[in-house]
Amino acid sequence: GLRLGTPALTARGFKEKEMETVSNYIADILDDINNEKLQENIKQELKKLASNFIIYERAMF
Repeated sequence: GLRLGTPALTARGFKEKEMETVSNYIADILDDINNEKLQENIKQELKKLASNFIIYERAMF
């Protein structure tokens, strides 16, 4: 089995929909582990997704 933690995702405010997206991308990569083009495409999609969930808008001190 494979166990992954989600603290970084929840810290950004990801909800069920975003968690499902991330888990589907993980499954896609594991299904075709040697496909570097797929990995790059998913990396770019995840960057776009993460950009919608900023951790901090300004310094907290």
